[in-house]
Amino acid sequence: MEKIITFEDFTKVDLRIGTILKVNDFPNARKPAYQLTIDFGDLGIKKSSAQITSQYKKEDLVNRQIVAVVNFPKKQIADFMSECLVIGAVKENDVFLLHPETKVKNGMVVS
Repeated sequence: MEKIITFEDFTKVDLRIGTILKVNDFPNARKPAYQLTIDFGDLGIKKSSAQITSQYKKEDLVNRQIVAVVNFPKKQIADFMSECLVIGAVKENDVFLLHPETKVKNGMVVS
């Protein structure tokens, strides 16, 4: 187990549901990745880089709902500005996206 945090620490993390609108290759990334454009409803459209190329084809990601942290500061990744962190479970070097079981409203809070 990693470092123990308090419940108050956890409440600072803003996890939301978003729908992937667009997926582009990201050839300038150090590790294979996609550039994602994600709709978070009232929070707007945000972009993210995700190292998920080994498990997902671009066409299978469009319209897929995901979970992301939306309150991190923007991060420069190569020539791309990432605005959120898509959440996934990691097994060895593969990332498996977390998502709701049924379609829900974009921007919905995950708690």
